[in-house]
Amino acid sequence: MIVPKRHILSFTFLLLLMFSSYSQDNKQEFKPYTIETTYKKLKKYYPDVSPIEPIVSDKIKAETNVVYKTINGSQLKVDIYSPNTDETQTYPAVLLIHGGGWLTGSKENQQVMAQHLALKNYVAITVSYRLGLEALYPAAVLDLKDAILWIRKNAKTYNIEPNNIAVLGTSAGAQLATLIGVAPKNDTFGDTSEISKSVKAIINIDGIVSFIHPEASAEGKMASIWLNGTKSENFKNWKEASPLEYVNASTPPTLFINSSQERFHAGRDDMILLLDKYKIYSETHTLEDSPHSFWLLHPWFETTLNHTVNFLNEIMLSN
Repeated sequence: MIVPKRHILSFTFLLLLMFSSYSQDNKQEFKPYTIETTYKKLKKYYPDVSPIEPIVSDKIKAETNVVYKTINGSQLKVDIYSPNTDETQTYPAVLLIHGGGWLTGSKENQQVMAQHLALKNYVAITVSYRLGLEALYPAAVLDLKDAILWIRKNAKTYNIEPNNIAVLGTSAGAQLATLIGVAPKNDTFGDTSEISKSVKAIINIDGIVSFIHPEASAEGKMASIWLNGTKSENFKNWKEASPLEYVNASTPPTLFINSSQERFHAGRDDMILLLDKYKIYSETHTLEDSPHSFWLLHPWFETTLNHTVNFLNEIMLSN
């Protein structure tokens, strides 16, 4: 049977309309994930907390909203925070990836950490990526790999040591950071560039490292939307997006900083066993009586920053 072209176009338009409506409905369902909303949510349970705030310092220079990639009409941007010192000196770089359940959040959530890292002589780069309500997995993975590529291509412009790049992520961003760290060149993600997308260190702040591990049973609607189906409906994507599946002898040294909420440790201990097997350096710090999103609040921010800087100094400045 031959279907008239006008019917095909009408059906295509209907599908697009349905997806647009679905996306709008979900955007309304999932509230913004910011420092302020996190503070308001958690102060009821932790009355002594306070939100982290951006700092003003003439020791930091910033260049914001630099486009690193344009795709399907979306401009993906980075903010670069650098030490405001000798312009001839080069520094290690850290790519900071925000969380928000793969569907929400923004690079501005990582601004304060980036500023503090710049004070510690790192070029800290916060990054936006396509969220799941705009583009499903693996779009975010491809974007972040392209961000690593962009950093290397622009290393000279921003006084970055191109072979000295770390990746740091929080929550869903930690899962993404770990994934691009353990799979820098992988056919699954179409890695064809001759320029390396590898990193020297991974910092995972309360993010799962497996969607299919028994400990990951709490992952539900947000993961299912991003991965285009539940675990039973789309097991391929759930496994493929799990960093634990790629750990090998070339995996970079890894730092885990975790809350006391065990659901966000999914797969971590098994990954540590593999790192130990391959004699790869790792550290694990679990903050007692801390909620998820602890890194956005005092008093936990300082501890998170200290663990991060100590680890980076150990790995990035060792040569």
